[in-house]
Amino acid sequence: MIFIGADHRGFELKEALFRRLKDEGYEITDLGNQILDRDDDYVDYAQKVAEAVSNDPINKGIILCGSGAGVDMVANKFDGIRSALVFDIPRAIQARAHEDANVISLPADTLQEELAFEIIKVFLSTEFSGDERHLRRLEKLEQIEETN
Repeated sequence: MIFIGADHRGFELKEALFRRLKDEGYEITDLGNQILDRDDDYVDYAQKVAEAVSNDPINKGIILCGSGAGVDMVANKFDGIRSALVFDIPRAIQARAHEDANVISLPADTLQEELAFEIIKVFLSTEFSGDERHLRRLEKLEQIEETN
């Protein structure tokens, strides 16, 4: 399952991406905001997506805000979430292949719909490499999560 969420600055792009992913046959759930509300907070939607993704390791998340940084910070507060702030296709590939990211944070203020859609498709289709060095790094990350 893919979960998507965005605040007011990411709302329009989220809506477009949700429709396109749905049309392509992806199983996707929109966790809000459901309306354009200029007073909403990115924290709320990033939290909903991070909680949903953390409940099952096969889930993936897409979160958007103006810069992408805010939602990324929120998501990475949750155990088991590896969110990556991504703004181009090479970073989407690396986030999955090297870091086994399960959430992608997108900067809605600077991404056009077509590029954002391509980034997401690459993110969803790229497999974790499983290379020893990447596994070692993820183990260290898990140790940090356990001790802090």
